[in-house]
Amino acid sequence: MADINVSAPSRSAKGEPSTPARPAGGGEGEPLIDLIELFFFAYRNFVSDPDEILQGIGFGRAHHRVLHFVSRHPGMRVTDLLDILRITKQSLGRVLRELVDQGFIDSRAGASDRRQRLLYLTPKGESLAQEFVSIQSHRIRRALAECGVDTRENARRFLVAMIDPEDRGPIEKLIARADQQAEARATKGSGEKAADKRALARPVG
Repeated sequence: MADINVSAPSRSAKGEPSTPARPAGGGEGEPLIDLIELFFFAYRNFVSDPDEILQGIGFGRAHHRVLHFVSRHPGMRVTDLLDILRITKQSLGRVLRELVDQGFIDSRAGASDRRQRLLYLTPKGESLAQEFVSIQSHRIRRALAECGVDTRENARRFLVAMIDPEDRGPIEKLIARADQQAEARATKGSGEKAADKRALARPVG
């Protein structure tokens, strides 16, 4: 199969890539090829950061997605994860087995229904999930900073609008619920640490 070579974009005198001219027109129904391609390249670079780490431990992007959502929703059911990822039960089962076997996820039986499998990250899994969040947040934060004021809210509205209308409400509720639960855990953790410090400071006898 012949190699496909794409010439590098021309650069300005200062060494920066020149901005390609937008196609003329912009009428209703015109293909948005430039945005389609930019979306592809932006996603390619967005996932490349965690991809390097995943390759080193023999994992792929499916493992990353599982780690992310279990981190955001500790104790979630396998059926809930299937609904979010929209992959086959067989595919998820393989990924989960690898994450459990290598000590990244703890799969526990439900308290009321022992047939249910509830998923939690181990400290090792939480550390990896937070590393991915950190490096991807850095890339997004840098891009937002280059685009000016109110960019985060505009970007958020654009991404929500890219989602099918019937899915938007449930997805926004899912994100809001995870944010609230994370805040509650952080508040509880701070309270427990403060109580421990008071107990250690209390005189003995």
